[in-house]
Amino acid sequence: MIPVLKSPQDYQGFRISPEDKNRIAIVFDPSHADISLAVCVEIFDPGGHTPRHRHPRAAEMFWILKGEGQVFCDGKSAPLRTGDSVMVPPNGNHALYNNSNQRLYALCIMVPNEDFIELVRHGIPIDLDAEDLAVLRGLGSGPLGGSFGKA
Repeated sequence: MIPVLKSPQDYQGFRISPEDKNRIAIVFDPSHADISLAVCVEIFDPGGHTPRHRHPRAAEMFWILKGEGQVFCDGKSAPLRTGDSVMVPPNGNHALYNNSNQRLYALCIMVPNEDFIELVRHGIPIDLDAEDLAVLRGLGSGPLGGSFGKA
């Protein structure tokens, strides 16, 4: 099998519904490999959040690429900052919130997919903006304090 190589400009962005303050950039999905997985970056504008939900069979991991927020799972909550990660076990009732005044970027990996990618693709296609692409290229949170240029 030949590996699949993608760059941030290849990622497809969506809003699940028009009122959402978060967007999802699909990185890899079941069509890229013969396994049931979802890999995406969730981009939360200030005040954005996921609704509380659960995945009956899927484990879901979030790694905070940039920003601050809060995770809730089964009655517990914890703050999240750049570099933090959280694993939600199958059937965990969870939500992520951006309670800051800047965007929150979270890499999300879910196995198995449980039709998450299909839900996202049925949403509203959107373009990723310059800030999104800079963070996805790893340029938005380095020693230059969020500069979009390389050091």
